[in-house]
Amino acid sequence: MIRSNGLSRRGALKLGAAAGALPLVHIRTAGAAGKVNIGFWDHWVPGGNEIMQKQVDAWAAQNKVEVQADFITGNGNKLSMTGAAEAQAKAGHDALTFFNWDVHNYADALEPIDDVMARLVAANGEVTQTCAYLAKVKNKWVAVPTSSGTQTKPPCARISWFKTQGLDVQAMYPAHPGKTDLQDSWTWDAFLKYAEAAKKSGMTFGLGLGGNNNTDAIDTHGALFRAFGATLIDSEGAIQLKSDAVHQVLEYAQRLVKFYPDDAVSYDDASNNRALISGKSALIFNPPSAWAVAKRDAPAVAADCWTFPAPKGPKGRFVPTLSFFWGVYSFSNNKSAAKELIEYLMQRPQVEARCNATDGYDIPPYAKMIDFKIWEEVEPPKGTVYNYPIRPWSDEQPSLTASEATPDVAVQIYNRAIHNQMLARLKDGQTIPQVIAWAQDEIGGFLR
Repeated sequence: MIRSNGLSRRGALKLGAAAGALPLVHIRTAGAAGKVNIGFWDHWVPGGNEIMQKQVDAWAAQNKVEVQADFITGNGNKLSMTGAAEAQAKAGHDALTFFNWDVHNYADALEPIDDVMARLVAANGEVTQTCAYLAKVKNKWVAVPTSSGTQTKPPCARISWFKTQGLDVQAMYPAHPGKTDLQDSWTWDAFLKYAEAAKKSGMTFGLGLGGNNNTDAIDTHGALFRAFGATLIDSEGAIQLKSDAVHQVLEYAQRLVKFYPDDAVSYDDASNNRALISGKSALIFNPPSAWAVAKRDAPAVAADCWTFPAPKGPKGRFVPTLSFFWGVYSFSNNKSAAKELIEYLMQRPQVEARCNATDGYDIPPYAKMIDFKIWEEVEPPKGTVYNYPIRPWSDEQPSLTASEATPDVAVQIYNRAIHNQMLARLKDGQTIPQVIAWAQDEIGGFLR
């Protein structure tokens, strides 16, 4: 949905020249100035900003702190650019929203926040693996994983089309707890069969192969590789492109990409949404944004959509994720108040109220916060996004593309869309050895 800030090579983590009980009351200390300036992601759901502002105003009034809340768009990398400029200038907001790799990119400018995280985890449960990978630097939390904007990107499919193929996706993944017998048959091999049928019926699966403006596809293909146990480079910096697992996933992908849209290489993050809403696609990988727009613009399509977990591969079932964080700058004049405001906003009542206001779009990345009723109630059809959060019985794990590598290398693999480019080359007719040789050269460059 949102592009990662483009950074390159070994400098990807450096700033460029252009770039218990939870406290409800702020204790005014000598170091707290009584004013906080915080930058939030400008939520695409109409009610998202309004509920956030109300919660900020409530905390500010209760604690007699003046709070300036700015809502900054993620489009055009504006949010990431704000973080880069402020981290370099050591001036700007007291706290800011970061997503995916930006926490590591600007970690040197962020205040450690272990005390806040200890209390949030105690109250709300453990944080997802992907959030911990992104927000912990040198074993210290430098940002708080937030629900606002955080998402998974599972399949969203047309119920009626799959029924013509003999699969009832609502019966496979119903809107209530528990595992069904059908779930074990939802594999990447089955996915391949349905992708071929969709292509033949003119309802091609809306899967792209675009560059770094096609993060939905980057995330999807990273999850595909994880499902096969395929690692491009490991945490020790050893390139693994010649492994059996990489060959296996590329052999699979060689068959799969034949059934991608003819214009898959030109896809961006809006292309799959358009494909679903226009009625031209039987399945996409996406958060509920496409469904929500269809609810507004194409109600019959929305009423025919069901969201459910990703297919299973030889090494498991992995769902793409995109994570958001709130960090406090080390140069802030009011670290105390900024941290306490963030902590207040991440308490369960506030998180659930925001989740309700966005029709369940925002997913809290904490183990004890996936029981909100909103995911059962959203419609049409009722329960359509019930399986959007990772449920304990779904046998599903979060995936962040390239996170098997250290962040300084992983961010480059992600921003260069290496997984997408490998599959695009297969679709163009290149052999697996040719694709591996190309990727070897690209990733080798990241290590130099």
